[in-house]
Amino acid sequence: MPIFAVHYTYSDATVEGRDSFRPEHRAWLNGLIDAGSLLTSGPYPDGSGALLLFQVADEATVEQLLVQDPFAREHLIDDVRAVEWLPVMGAFAS
Repeated sequence: MPIFAVHYTYSDATVEGRDSFRPEHRAWLNGLIDAGSLLTSGPYPDGSGALLLFQVADEATVEQLLVQDPFAREHLIDDVRAVEWLPVMGAFAS
């Protein structure tokens, strides 16, 4: 099954909202991990965004999942880039 790298971009204007909705956002992420759709995720240390790695059937599935993110619902993500990723070495390589 393909892996998709999703890059979120955040701005300083959404810090307060992200702080407020972070528990709900992380509960949503944990549910995806439990379901086997999300491999890992985490913010960039500089606060500019986050990386999420999904393993799902296709890009349409990723898009369906992303609209359910509380951060997306609350308009706390400035930009989203989702691309299929092909790991050739390491922990996620086939």
